[in-house]
Amino acid sequence: MPDAGTEPDTLAEIAGFGYERARDELVNVVKMLEQGGLDLDDSLALWERGEALATRCEQHLAGARQRVEAALSHAEPTED
Repeated sequence: MPDAGTEPDTLAEIAGFGYERARDELVNVVKMLEQGGLDLDDSLALWERGEALATRCEQHLAGARQRVEAALSHAEPTED
């Protein structure tokens, strides 16, 4: 299995993922790890990729949360 860890080119690739792609790939990584049968190096590389994918998902969710909060703060009526 090729190195799927956190090499700089892999991190740059993951940084460009949208939320859905990062989430879907994270689900696949988890399935592969749960199935087992991988050697230690491959398991660690997948774990590292999963961590990077989870971080990317969290970044998207944080950005979405900020957008919702900003929209809600503009929508709230002001009291005079």
